[in-house]
Amino acid sequence: MRPIPPASTSLATPAIRTARRRFEKAGGTLRASAAIRAGIHPRTLYAMRDAGFIVSIGRGLYRLADAPPLSHPDLVVVAQQVPRAVVCLVSALAFHGLTTQIPHHIDIALAPGSRTPAIDHPPIRVFRFGGRSLTAGVERHRIDGVTVRVFSPAKTVVDCFKFRNRIGIDIAVEALRSYLRRRGSTADEVLRFADVDRVRSVMMPYIEAAL
Repeated sequence: MRPIPPASTSLATPAIRTARRRFEKAGGTLRASAAIRAGIHPRTLYAMRDAGFIVSIGRGLYRLADAPPLSHPDLVVVAQQVPRAVVCLVSALAFHGLTTQIPHHIDIALAPGSRTPAIDHPPIRVFRFGGRSLTAGVERHRIDGVTVRVFSPAKTVVDCFKFRNRIGIDIAVEALRSYLRRRGSTADEVLRFADVDRVRSVMMPYIEAAL
C-alpha cells in the first residue's frame, strides 16, 4: 500500500488523529460499521478516505494507507466481512500447508440457513456445516491484527472427506497423507473429528493405507 503523501498530513485534524489511533489499535483495518461503533464519525471516515489516510480493501472495509502490506489479504477481508465464518477445506489446507492446490476461492463454513454473504472480492465458496461440525476444531489466528477463524489441520482433513464430492477425493487423500507425515500428527486426532463428521467408515481404508 502506498504511504500517505506528505501534503496529506496537513489535513490530519484532531478528529482524524483520534480516528487513526483507533485504526492502529485494531491492527490498521476496520469495517465502516465497526469504525462508527468505535466513535469515528462517518464524516471523519470519509474525510480520511478522501485525503488518502485510509484505502478501501473491500466493501465497507478500510485500512490505513501506510500500514504494512497484508500477509493474507483475502483471509483478512473475509474475516472482517463475515466474522461468523470459519475458513475451511481447500483454503484451510493451503493455510496449514497441507495441499499443493492453489485456491481460487476462499472456502468458508457457515451454518445451514444463514444468509450467503455478498462480497465483491475475493470470490468465496460457501459450505454449510451444522452442529458440532461447525464448532469443533475451530482455531483463532491473529493475522495482520485481525482474528481469523480457521479449522484445525486435522479437522480440515476430515472435512475434505466429508465434502469429497464437491472438492474431489484426490485433494482429500493428498491432505490426509500430508497431515500424517507431520511430526506430532496422529491418526487418533483425525478419527476424533471423523466421528464428528460421521465419515470414519469412509476414511478408514485411506488411513490404513497411509500408515
